Amino acid sequence: MSTAEPPKRGGLRGLLSRLTSSQSEIEAQELREDADEAGATPIAACGGRRRFCVAGTLRTVTLRPRGGAPALEAELYDGSDVIDLVWLGRRKIAGIEPGRPVKAEGLVSIQDGRKVMFNPRYELRPGS
Repeated sequence: MSTAEPPKRGGLRGLLSRLTSSQSEIEAQELREDADEAGATPIAACGGRRRFCVAGTLRTVTLRPRGGAPALEAELYDGSDVIDLVWLGRRKIAGIEPGRPVKAEGLVSIQDGRKVMFNPRYELRPGS
């Protein structure tokens, strides 16, 4: 009885996969691999009302008041899904800018159908 081996990333199969994948699919795969390396949970697997560690790249960073107080919001994408990181009472955080790789940890909640993490503990990661 033979066991099937998982497909190898290199060689002809890997080359064909890279040639037939779109640029966004390749980038998403690389982000998922980076998040896995960081020991993070895929955002798609995060549910509400539990603590998670996530990692990805910031897509957007905006200042959006909440309840009359400033709030810095950033959308983090890891190749599987997005989560909004919200720092209440902050107008700017050094290093929090679009395109920056970030690892964040905190309680995930669902608001208006989107995953949100308020005042997460974060780590700025080196750019790729």
